[in-house]
Amino acid sequence: MAEDKKQDEVPLVIEEPQTEEHVSEAEEEGKAKESTLKETIQMIKESASEEDPKPSGQLNLRTILGGDLLTTEVVRSQIWLFVLIVAFSIVYVAFRYQCQQDMIAIDKLEQKLTDAKYKALSSSSTLTEKCRESHVLDILKQNQDSLLHQADQPPYIIEVPE
Repeated sequence: MAEDKKQDEVPLVIEEPQTEEHVSEAEEEGKAKESTLKETIQMIKESASEEDPKPSGQLNLRTILGGDLLTTEVVRSQIWLFVLIVAFSIVYVAFRYQCQQDMIAIDKLEQKLTDAKYKALSSSSTLTEKCRESHVLDILKQNQDSLLHQADQPPYIIEVPE
């Protein structure tokens, strides 16, 4: 039980009473830090306001068409961005135009290919029809000047001794 009581006890810390000298030193340090902070904030405000361009209050059609807008610092500092945007726009339009021209050429070539396939199929069927045996025999009968005729006997194999 005695051990439990010792563990539950919390040591007391007794602070020394602060004298007026300690209090005044702490106040002076706080005031010094506060004045340093105010000076730092003031320097930041001055540096930020010096570099910021002031926009002109008169922005109308006359200043835009007259070219006065191009002399402002905002436009001058961003001129390379504008040049880059214009260059990308030109490249985009050129590639799109070229792609459309290629698609038109592909369509024309596909149409020619389809026509050539149909012509080849038509020629092939005409040739097949004219090469049939019955058709050839009919032409031979019409032209009686030929000695060719259909065989009456079936073909037989002639064996030649070596």
